[in-house]
Amino acid sequence: MAWVLKMDEVIESGLVHDFDASLSGIGQELGAGAYSMSDVLALPIFKQEDSSLPQENETKHPPFQYVMCAATSPAVKLYDETLTYLNQGQSYEIRMLDNRKAGDIPEINGKLVKSIIRVVFHDRRLQYTEHQQLEGWKWNRPGDRLLDLDIPMSVGVIDIKTNPSQLNAVEFLWDPTKCTSAFIQVHCISTEFTPRKHGGEKGVPFRIQVDTFKQTENGEYTDHLHSASCQIKVFKPKGADRKQKTDREKMEKRTAHEKEKYQPSYDTTVLTECSPWPDTPTTFVNNSPTPAPTFTSAQHNTYSVPDSNSSSPNHQGDGTSQGSGDQLHPSATIQETQQWLLKHRFSTYTRLFSNFSGADLLKLTREDLVQICGPADGIRLYNALKSRSVRPRLTIYVCQEPLRSIQLERQDAGNGDSNNGAIYVYHAIYLEEMAASEVTRKLALAFNIPLHQINQVYRQGPTGIHILVSDQMVQNFQDESCFLFTMIKAENGEGFHIILK
Repeated sequence: MAWVLKMDEVIESGLVHDFDASLSGIGQELGAGAYSMSDVLALPIFKQEDSSLPQENETKHPPFQYVMCAATSPAVKLYDETLTYLNQGQSYEIRMLDNRKAGDIPEINGKLVKSIIRVVFHDRRLQYTEHQQLEGWKWNRPGDRLLDLDIPMSVGVIDIKTNPSQLNAVEFLWDPTKCTSAFIQVHCISTEFTPRKHGGEKGVPFRIQVDTFKQTENGEYTDHLHSASCQIKVFKPKGADRKQKTDREKMEKRTAHEKEKYQPSYDTTVLTECSPWPDTPTTFVNNSPTPAPTFTSAQHNTYSVPDSNSSSPNHQGDGTSQGSGDQLHPSATIQETQQWLLKHRFSTYTRLFSNFSGADLLKLTREDLVQICGPADGIRLYNALKSRSVRPRLTIYVCQEPLRSIQLERQDAGNGDSNNGAIYVYHAIYLEEMAASEVTRKLALAFNIPLHQINQVYRQGPTGIHILVSDQMVQNFQDESCFLFTMIKAENGEGFHIILK
């Protein structure tokens, strides 16, 4: 009788007990006594079966393994990637394990390796616009980082570095032969990158990715060794615990047949091998004391950057109306197009349009730009390309009052004859914001007055009193009002006061 059974099939099928009993019965019939399970393991037929297994079936052995101490979700289909829920701001341990066999990568024996941990987007669509997405997050959360390393809790990590322009990544050195644990904190939540639809939100998944490098001959850690990642979703504090509990309760209500379609929940999350994250490590933190931004360092070294007035989302450059100098021409070269993007506050897209000439950029439709840059920046870029100036909310006309001697000359001319004496030339001031600061800024631009030298703006009232121009006063200006203004030196000798008449 030939018994050809694989032990793994026997054990996994739960037939170990019945199989052992059957062998015992056969042994009694043959008068050879009863066989226990240990005897079965010693039978030559099982040894022969084990020795016949092909060696090429062995999987590739990764040099490192990263294990995050957070439970996986039970509501994941059997052959899908694991999903792990994290709480915002909570510290989670990632164990950095040396998984090499004897003789593997001997050149790192006794040396340190560098790992970069990132939180990145899982969806391919968001990966294409990652920098723009992160810049928007940075605008809404000034001073915050998407990813931090909990240094007091971490073990075995040294030379920890973060880059102000890379809010979603940290890097450090570690010794593979020693116990190493990096505790990470994710501060962004999945719903921050999801548009609201029908009153509900579904958070986007992220990835935790670890890229590890060894040192080259010139001392830089640029030689890639290993990368691994896992899929996560981040919830507000305690939200991950509630979501895990909800998934577990849903699974308990399913039938045994339905449960077979889902993978079990594991106490830890093993990061699976993947391709290295692009733009690493040369564009990340280097050994220089002032690391350069990842995407815009080259452009910042070449082109002029708009001043602080242009950083506000409510202003276009210096607030001047767009003239022919601000318009992008089809004949513009790639370099001139990059300069135009920087001047009009599209620096986050310079890398995306790095090979575009003026003609290439102008050929894009409104729909193209919205799809590439998102609704907000896409519409803004389209309007800038078409030189669409902002329609002013209020227009006033302002003239600087002539010198006193000229005024007297006009009076002597008699009856206000405009052919003699001074000519009053007015400037049109277009206000996009009904604010006193906007009036001050536009006056400075129109009459070439240094903005920092204007202390206050007053309006001359009844009996010659001076009334401070406030936002409420500006909001009550009549459209197309006319004003004369004079400049009076401040009492302390520093700067001027402007008086509107």
